[in-house]
Amino acid sequence: MTAQVSTELWDTFHSVVNMTSRELQEWLSVQAAGQESEVVPDQAGAPLGRHVLEILGKRRTDLTEDDAQVMRRVCEIVESQRADHRDPQAGGADWRHGLMNIGHDPLKPA
Repeated sequence: MTAQVSTELWDTFHSVVNMTSRELQEWLSVQAAGQESEVVPDQAGAPLGRHVLEILGKRRTDLTEDDAQVMRRVCEIVESQRADHRDPQAGGADWRHGLMNIGHDPLKPA
């Protein structure tokens, strides 16, 4: 079932998710690779990051209510952790990598 996703949510999501689908896929694959094994690319990364990747591949008219909930959640996470005044370097590597897992690279130019 498709969901009505407002223009505001669509635009906000696509502004906070500043990594391309290719960049996010590559990042999730690198994060999932271990010394002992490597995860299948379609299964790489946390469920939230994989869902963001799926959303990036959809048209607005094809989004489900679950997609809309994930979009709202990602926007809230990024906005709460990225105050406008916060220096992108201030959070450290773990902070940056956590945001990159959901498609937001704080070091990427606006």
